[in-house]
Amino acid sequence: MNFFDKLLNNIERNQSLLYLELDPNPESLPKEAEGKNILPKSLFANPPEKDNQELIQDWWEWLDFLITETEKYVCAYKLSLGYYQSLGIPGLELLQQTLKIIPSEIPIILDAKHGDLNTSTVFAQTIFADWQVDACTISPYTGLDLVAPFLLYPGKAVFLLCATANPSAAILQEYPHQDQPLYLKLVAEAQRWATPEQLGLEVGIMPNMVAKIRQAAPERLILIQGDIAEENDITNAEKLTQLLAAGLNINGEGLLLPIPPKLLVSRNYNTAIESLRDTINEQRLKVVEGSPTCELWLPDVCFLQHEPNRDLILQLYDIGCIIFGDHVQASGAIFPYYIDLRKIISIPQIFHKIVTAYAEILKDLEFDRIAGIPYGSLPTATGLALRLERPMIFPRKEVKAYGTARLIEGHFQPGEKIVVVDDIMISGNSVIKGAEKLKSVGLQVEDIVVFIDHERGVKDKLQEHGYRGHSVLTLTEIAQTLHESNKISSEQFNILKNNH
Repeated sequence: MNFFDKLLNNIERNQSLLYLELDPNPESLPKEAEGKNILPKSLFANPPEKDNQELIQDWWEWLDFLITETEKYVCAYKLSLGYYQSLGIPGLELLQQTLKIIPSEIPIILDAKHGDLNTSTVFAQTIFADWQVDACTISPYTGLDLVAPFLLYPGKAVFLLCATANPSAAILQEYPHQDQPLYLKLVAEAQRWATPEQLGLEVGIMPNMVAKIRQAAPERLILIQGDIAEENDITNAEKLTQLLAAGLNINGEGLLLPIPPKLLVSRNYNTAIESLRDTINEQRLKVVEGSPTCELWLPDVCFLQHEPNRDLILQLYDIGCIIFGDHVQASGAIFPYYIDLRKIISIPQIFHKIVTAYAEILKDLEFDRIAGIPYGSLPTATGLALRLERPMIFPRKEVKAYGTARLIEGHFQPGEKIVVVDDIMISGNSVIKGAEKLKSVGLQVEDIVVFIDHERGVKDKLQEHGYRGHSVLTLTEIAQTLHESNKISSEQFNILKNNH
């Protein structure tokens, strides 16, 4: 899974835009914690002693504790390379240990501020291929030549250091003047270098600058730098409100915020972090309510264990995609329920989830092009083509007598292997008909992927025609999840369960 998808999954699972800095940095520890036996005294040594194994062990135990206690609250972890390097070889070993214990589903951002053109290729290989971090920060003022080696790794991302809160930086950042500052020139130029999934921006806690950057780059992810200065404390309600208003995009997302270190040594740190997260989510909802173009969905059901498709099913139900009552299906059959997926294209949050779920299946299949079955699956097929960077075609539902009168739209070569994508599979007739049209022009079709399988023996039917069937969800899975969450009654559960 790439950085962007991993990040969004964690934002959705933990309902959090918060990340945590995992650094052996004495200055980040609140002074009030010293002498209270909350942390070992060795951690407060500044500068820290190099090659001190006892100190390394103390930091290791503290970082391990932080990961264990915060993994359910964060969307990402950020590690600053410089702090580990300052401890010499033991520090780099500490970095390796820390990287290994971070849960694989949580993205890792290495705050490297790399800026050396000569070593960018080898550095990118080290952190992305050897250390397997998901993203890193770069000082971009040597231009695209510096950034390009980092963009060669599929699924990885970079954050360009854009503007900092350091007061003395203003003379450079705002050159030649505030109306046309250098940092906005960087933002404009950098957006030509890579997609929003590959390239984000790192910015200090400065609401006025963040607002300008968000206006100039509405689709970019903004990483807010951690700042221990009292005037930049985001636990201050006014400061946090200003920052969120400036940096959130119209979907109530697009902003990553640091957990203030002082919360981690408070007596009720869990409650303090939860409170900050909830305050941020309240502001996110206000932002989205002010935008008529999209909605932000948050779950209203609490489960003890996470399952990958549970939130997706609950959201489908909450937005009205699963309806009870007699409805005529495309096949002409009458079912006591109806699944309407046409709404998903108007809700970016769920559309992203659905495309991601398809992509998880497609990544293990072999194919040259993606084919969507008209008309329901064409938006999804288009999203997958963009996500996976694979060309798309589609068989026409009916051949027009005018124009090119083509049976298959899009460019292709006979002999290429096609994966067919459809939305809902009830009888399988439409998807089989579409696959046969593709084969009639010399294309190969082996795999058919659908979003919902009604489990009416259709996968066996596909196999009889020489196709492998795959599905994101089954009707049984949908029924069980909705019933367990008290979204549907036992009667409705039996309707779904007995009609597949």
